[in-house]
Order: sequence, then structure tokens, then C-alpha cells
Amino acid sequence: MTDSENGRSHPLPLIEVNNLKKHFPIRQGILKRQVGTVRAVDGISFKIYKGETLGLVGESGCGKSSAGKTILQLHRPTEGSVFFEGESLTKLNREQLRRVRRHMQLFFQDPYSSLDPRMTVGNIISEPLVIHNIGDAPSQKERVEALLSLVGLNPYFVNRYPHEFSGGQRQRIGIARALATNPSFVVADDPISALDASIQAQIVNLLADLKQELDLTYLFIAQELWAVRDICDRVAIMYSGKIAEIGECDALLNQPLHPYTQTLLATVPLPDADTAKKRPHIVLDEDTPTPAGCRFHPRCMYATDICRQEEPILRPLGNPKQEHMVACHHAEGFLNPV
Repeated sequence: MTDSENGRSHPLPLIEVNNLKKHFPIRQGILKRQVGTVRAVDGISFKIYKGETLGLVGESGCGKSSAGKTILQLHRPTEGSVFFEGESLTKLNREQLRRVRRHMQLFFQDPYSSLDPRMTVGNIISEPLVIHNIGDAPSQKERVEALLSLVGLNPYFVNRYPHEFSGGQRQRIGIARALATNPSFVVADDPISALDASIQAQIVNLLADLKQELDLTYLFIAQELWAVRDICDRVAIMYSGKIAEIGECDALLNQPLHPYTQTLLATVPLPDADTAKKRPHIVLDEDTPTPAGCRFHPRCMYATDICRQEEPILRPLGNPKQEHMVACHHAEGFLNPV
């Protein structure tokens, strides 16, 4: 069976997200009365196909991590649906979700706070195996040692504690833990932002190698576009709880159709200093509360009256075979002439 949306033939998606929303109440006072709402995820839709990596990129606070955790049902959605291999996760109860969760895992952002300092590396990595009743003690020990080797660590580290490792090594331990149950889908929640620049490329390369070796499917969350260009097949740009633009990685980087994507792209370091000097320098104003109309319009140099009055819908533009979609009233003006 295939999904032929937009005239393109695909296998059915591994993950399908439809109008997903996650709102968090703001409470104050002794009685904790609700005085407002944070619309962290406010109606996003996309598909992730088996074996691909979809990058989810945006500034801190745009809702990326909340989206990833809501897809995994670590946060229950306010509205919308998530399907995994055709099964609606939002309709499953706690025990049913526990059964499915061994096939969906999470790489955490902070390698320093995501590992229990009182547990040995062996216990940390084997914990998912124990929870899901996978194997007996000898086979679990063998699996832990194999996973340590897989992520580039010495199998004899099983009896050490997290404080004995560097940040990059701790992140590798967290990756090994997430892979323990042999998942098919992994949310990588900005797994390199807390690491030194010299280590970041190593972790990205490791994740790319693991994807090929284990046939993984990723949702790769990042703050910077440079972090996704070498590992992602497609990229979704998120702003203020919404998807601003989504498309194939090369097409989106070569021809960004949303002003916010152009701004993010302008921050990507270039190896050639002369080319970098010729690139337009874009500076955003401070972020503002969610406005009417387009959410980006208070910071957009191209904003007009329609941007202040009507919220743009995510629509296909450009080459339909590339499934490039953008939520901007003036995106046609950014298309390169044929």
C-alpha cells in the first residue's frame, strides 16, 4: 500500500500527525485558578515515512520539544491525533501505550540531567529491558555490552557511574539506553545543543550511522539549521507552535520560501568568508506575544496588511514532487525564476 498524496508515491507513513495541539494552563494564586494558556503546539500536521529523518527546527520556546513529547504521548494532546503504523496513539490507554512504547523512544537533550547519578551505566541501559520484560539477566547483560560497543564506548564501562563520563560520552549512554528495546521510531530532542562544538559532529555522525545500521526513523529536533542538513531527508520549520515551512532538506535550504526560514538560514556558518560577507544580514526584533494574523508578522520585514489580519495556511508551492509547503502570504515572491 502507498500514500500518493501530492502526486507522490510513498509507503504508508510510520508516523502521521494531524492538527496536533498541546496547550498548557497558566495557574496563579492559592487556588491555582487558570489565568491563561500557553499554546506550545497549536495545530501541526505532517507525516514521517519509514527510514527517513524529519528535522524539526526553530528557536528555543517555539514548541519543538513539546511537539516531540506529545507525539510520543508523554504529554497527552489537547486536540488532534497521532498515528503510529496506522494505530491511533491518542486513543490508547496507559497499558496499551506501554506495549507500543518499546517501539518509540526518545534521546534527551541534556546528557547531564537525563541519567540517574545513583545508577550504574549497566543498570541505566538495561532498565528499559527490565521494564518491558525483554530477556533474562544474562541476555540483558550481553545486550548492554553490545549497545555500548555500538555507540562507541567500552563494554567494560557497565559498572561505572554517569559522573565518570564527559558530556559526549553521557549522550552516547543515553542513546544506548533508547536503543535497548530495538525501537523503529526515535525522537531526538535536540541531542547536540548541550555539547561542545567539537563533539556535536561526532554525535550527528553516530546517529546517521545508527539510522543506516538499525533501519531507524527519526524526528530530529534542533535549534540550528546547520545541525540538520547532513542527517535529515526533510525539514519542518516551527514558529510559535505552528509549522511555517516544510520540504525536502536540499530544496528548503537552497530556496527558503518563508522569511523566518531565511532568517534561520542566515545564521548558518559559511566556510568561505567572502561568501559570508555577501550574504544579507538579517536581525530579528524581540519576540512578541502571539498576534492576530501571521504569527511572524511583528518581526517580518515583508509584512503587509493581510499578514496582520489573516493567518496563512500551510500550502504547497514550487515543485509538487518535492512536497514543499509554506505558510506565508507572500511566498511566491521568494520563488526563483524558472
